[in-house]
Amino acid sequence: MRDIRHHRRSIPALAALAAAAVAAPVLIAAAPASAHERGPREGRLAKELVEEVTARGAYRHLEKFQKIADANGGNRAAGTPGHAASAAYVHDTLKKAGYQVSYQDFDIFEAHTRTERTTVLGDGGRELATAAFTFTPSTPAGGLSAPLALARVDDTPGCTADDYPAGAFAGKIALVKRGACTFVEKERAAAAAGALGVIVYNHSGTTPVRGGFSSPAEAVIPSAGITLADGEALAGAAAKGEVKVRLDLDQEHVKKTTRNVIAETRGGRADRVVTVGAHLDSVPEGPGINDNGSGSAGLLEVALKLADEGANKKDANKKDKGKQPANKVRFAWWSAEELGLLGSEHYVAQLSDRQKKDIALYLNFDMIASPNPAQFVYDGDDSDKTGEGAGPAGSAQIEALINGFLDRKGIPHEGSDFDGRSDYGPFIANGIPAGGTFTGAEGIKTPEQAKRYGGTAGAAYDPNYHGAGDDLRNLDLKAFDTNLDVIAHAVGTYARDLSSLGK
Repeated sequence: MRDIRHHRRSIPALAALAAAAVAAPVLIAAAPASAHERGPREGRLAKELVEEVTARGAYRHLEKFQKIADANGGNRAAGTPGHAASAAYVHDTLKKAGYQVSYQDFDIFEAHTRTERTTVLGDGGRELATAAFTFTPSTPAGGLSAPLALARVDDTPGCTADDYPAGAFAGKIALVKRGACTFVEKERAAAAAGALGVIVYNHSGTTPVRGGFSSPAEAVIPSAGITLADGEALAGAAAKGEVKVRLDLDQEHVKKTTRNVIAETRGGRADRVVTVGAHLDSVPEGPGINDNGSGSAGLLEVALKLADEGANKKDANKKDKGKQPANKVRFAWWSAEELGLLGSEHYVAQLSDRQKKDIALYLNFDMIASPNPAQFVYDGDDSDKTGEGAGPAGSAQIEALINGFLDRKGIPHEGSDFDGRSDYGPFIANGIPAGGTFTGAEGIKTPEQAKRYGGTAGAAYDPNYHGAGDDLRNLDLKAFDTNLDVIAHAVGTYARDLSSLGK
């Protein structure tokens, strides 16, 4: 799952964020679902997939991803040999199972920072801890020296034009507090006001803001982050008189090629495609076994069991035909999610209008084995009334199907906002209904959640999120097994029956 710093939406209606850092979702007891809300009754294919897919079976794929990372510098990041080997493993495994499998190549960029420095000029030239934003433009040689101008601090600090008084930012460096909107929105608002650069200070903690953009083309002016304490000190001093700083950033952007893996059943209606996705890339800092080896392994195991049920047989007998997908099932392993949903965005952007209409729904599984888990289901109907609104028509029914399945198994769960942090984003931005599950990232487990799910209150759902510790030793296999069952049930149901979505 990507860091919130990369968050952006494809259409204006999906642009607002409730907060820059992800808080733990509000705990809401699931209301009993009516028979209609539960969607179609579990069919033969769904039932058999749930019985056959196991955490033990999927764990072998996690072991493979760990071995690949170990052999390739400890990670499987997009554009690296570790990701290429992961993609080849998925591709070749599915090809042997009879799927129609293809690679989809696209370009990405890698940022190499050589200099990241902020110096307060005068009184000895105090230097501040600084983190250059990913894909920032570099400053001129020797740095950019200019007075600071303070963006307004309110509920949406530095997010809109009225946070930058007319004429106050021309030729200056904007100092902006983190929060409420994307770094792209802050940077562009500052640039529109005439700022030469932007420094974002943190809203919490003791480390500099580590922000960024999806590509060099998205960045406008030199941008970097500093700590909360340094930002507040600068803001206090600048409110009393001129404070001049030198921002010195030097960053190289290297173009690389990476690839998505797309596999689909040979049969099933091509105008009623059930699409299921998970991102395959890790961050450079670790092997990414929970994020998102777990979702990738889960999809791979379900795809293999679906093949075992005869999904790719051309000569299915009468008995097999009762388990044949009536609708085409398309599995996708996205690359460069950690850089800003680049793989899924590229995929959706390449589709024609007709091809988009042919996708009946999209299911997303990103981080499904967190070591201190909660059971989150994407809030397709916006019943939680937090953050973004409801998903496209059909998303509520997908949520109901998953909730109904978990309810029947006696497994507690709660809603999670469609906040754009994973690969469902490009699909819902194009009106395609979506849903899925995850077990939590860097958000903090509440006492109520610990009572409900077990685990440790006051600790992150995944303390190893985006770190070297995201490995085979730090997984919850019970949560993994639960979410594998969710994938199997949803794939098996929708492969045979789309009636709950009005199709």
